[in-house]
Amino acid sequence: MRPPARPPLTADLQKSDSLRSPRKPGERTPAIKSPSPRPSSQRAEKEADIPFTAPEVAAELARWIAHLTAERRMSAKTVEAYQRDAHQFLSFLADHLGGRPTLANLAALAPADVRAFMAARRAIGISSRSLMRALAGVRSFARFLERTGKGGVGALAAVRAPKVAKTLPKPLTIAAAKRIADADLRAGEEREPWVLARDSAVLALLYGSGLRISEALGLKRKDVPAPGAGDVIIVTGKGDKRRMVPVLMQVLQLIADYVALCPYDLPADGPMFVGAKGGPLSPRIIQLTMQRLRGALGLADTVTPHALRHSFATHLLVRGGDLRAIQELLGHASLSTTQIYTGIDSERLMEVYKNAHPRA
Repeated sequence: MRPPARPPLTADLQKSDSLRSPRKPGERTPAIKSPSPRPSSQRAEKEADIPFTAPEVAAELARWIAHLTAERRMSAKTVEAYQRDAHQFLSFLADHLGGRPTLANLAALAPADVRAFMAARRAIGISSRSLMRALAGVRSFARFLERTGKGGVGALAAVRAPKVAKTLPKPLTIAAAKRIADADLRAGEEREPWVLARDSAVLALLYGSGLRISEALGLKRKDVPAPGAGDVIIVTGKGDKRRMVPVLMQVLQLIADYVALCPYDLPADGPMFVGAKGGPLSPRIIQLTMQRLRGALGLADTVTPHALRHSFATHLLVRGGDLRAIQELLGHASLSTTQIYTGIDSERLMEVYKNAHPRA
């Protein structure tokens, strides 16, 4: 049975992913008074117009977002996700408490209120992983409030985040990973030779250096040495963090082949890889390229451009690569993120043991 529609607070609130908490018949809705003072800065004034929270909370939201961007140097997508998580939580509280939550209301929340938020998210099909990430965003805002002396949301610390099983990545075989960058596989496509060469160079970078697709497409012409002129590239990863990554001579040669065929001028400060009209190359183009290659090689639907990065890490680990070194190559901030590959390594070791050990 569909829940009854609630009257919108404003048009903006209708667009937000707000949730309604059911109330018992006859239960009174507590009134929440919004404070009269408004923040002085222009940005705070603008943020204070958020319809599902009090002006004082909206002003702290604006300061928190500025903190994540300027001081924490988080990527734009991460900041956007954290802001969305906080908005969803506050929008839920506006319904749950019956008015715009203030800083005092946030400090007075009970664990049951947080669990109600989690239950409401579950009710619309949110996965454990997405819910865990949402709580991380809300907790980040709560820690900011506490550090800046604006109170906090102690109830968040009293509620456990949902457990999420670590899933092992699905790497390609070494043979399949090598063939991914073979332009001859797409010889039958009605595509210009320089486009085929470009796609091969990008895919070779993803597997040969373990780059994220955003990192590969974010490279500038000056970041990539010519064959024989160097063997490392400087990559800008998440949070604008830069790291040095080795690159194979074969990969540099594929990039040089693409540059020689490209009909567009590629200035030193411009993007290394360009689209059909000369602008920055869209990740979607590489995703579609991988989709075509899956059919040509008979690969599973799970084989995406990011699977090449997984394959890079897995193949290094299986061949004896040091976990710390692989962490640095991948640009993982935490070793626990890299340790997910040890499960694959253990499987490989058991396979070798069973096939080779005389007593297995």
